[in-house]
Amino acid sequence: MSEHRPASAQDTGYEDFEFERRFFVRELPAPLRDAPTLIVQSYFLSDGGYALRVRVQVSDVDVRQDEATEAPDVLDRFRDTVDFAAVTVKGPSVGGTRYEAERELDPLVAVELVRRGGNPIVKTRYAVWLGADGWSIDVFGGANHPLIVAECERSGPVTDLQIPDFCVTEITDDRRFSNESLAVDPYRAWSTTFAAELAATGPRFSQDFGDNEHLST
Repeated sequence: MSEHRPASAQDTGYEDFEFERRFFVRELPAPLRDAPTLIVQSYFLSDGGYALRVRVQVSDVDVRQDEATEAPDVLDRFRDTVDFAAVTVKGPSVGGTRYEAERELDPLVAVELVRRGGNPIVKTRYAVWLGADGWSIDVFGGANHPLIVAECERSGPVTDLQIPDFCVTEITDDRRFSNESLAVDPYRAWSTTFAAELAATGPRFSQDFGDNEHLST
């Protein structure tokens, strides 16, 4: 699943908003590593939840991410096969709801923008259907390795969610895990702190979005 706005969002009047819930994942089950999309994106602004992003994507490319994965190397390798590119403006996330406006770009222009400025991140996104929803699961490379984040996005508020059992804890409103924050303060720098927090508090799943159901995968 990419972050293209669902067509049904236009029917709800929410076309400039995204609705999602996000979860920390320790290990993605191998059978779910399907429908891969390589994503390289650069953040030209990341401040207080506001962000300006340029993204390029390559479909059906399964780059296994590790700490040595570098955005410029990936761009050089796949620049001629980019099949989607966009510039996106985002506002702060509040309760899983966020303003987002996107405009498609010429892929060659977008590649050069990502190469020339901003703070880049690189990841492989897997799209899977679990229970009643489609899920995006991002496996990060470079300074954000070995972070894995799963998200469910809908055209309206994400309520009464079936949460897969590989989701360890909810991070919907933890700004540290937003992509724009990871671009300037990578997971590697604070992963030990987060692990200690999780050990001390245990998993948490928001009770503000209806009934949570935990789904075996």
